[in-house]
Amino acid sequence: MAKKAKKQKKDSGSTIALNKKARHDYAINETFEAGLVLQGWEVKSLRDKRVNITDTYVMIQKGEAWLVGANITPLLTASTHVKPEPTRARKLLLHRRELDKLIGFVERKGFTLVPMAMYWKKGRAKLEIGLGKGKKLHDKRADLKERDWQRDKERLFKRG
Repeated sequence: MAKKAKKQKKDSGSTIALNKKARHDYAINETFEAGLVLQGWEVKSLRDKRVNITDTYVMIQKGEAWLVGANITPLLTASTHVKPEPTRARKLLLHRRELDKLIGFVERKGFTLVPMAMYWKKGRAKLEIGLGKGKKLHDKRADLKERDWQRDKERLFKRG
């Protein structure tokens, strides 16, 4: 008798790209998860992790959220009948309630929407968006000082 082939589980939460500068440059208050409207060649490139979201931002226009400045490098073997545009604006999929909340914070209170991470969830590409305010230079220095102190404190406790 032949054995049945076991289904391999895919890592549903695998990270595609991270924006490490986001937490350094912005004080993030709240995060949201948004879907992305992508073309076929973009999905193939994301599977190969050919994306850069470090210098990107989220813009709200006409009641819709758009990811601007993300660079998805096309694969050489992508479809031949489509001319890829690596830095086009991509629409973000959010619930109306979330969009209304984000619009209120961005327009009235001076917050900024920053892409934090891009990852796979149940086979779909998701973008984590952070709602935060920009940090001043002295705030960044204080954070670095605090992080260094925590690291030194852990070393001292470890030694005894």
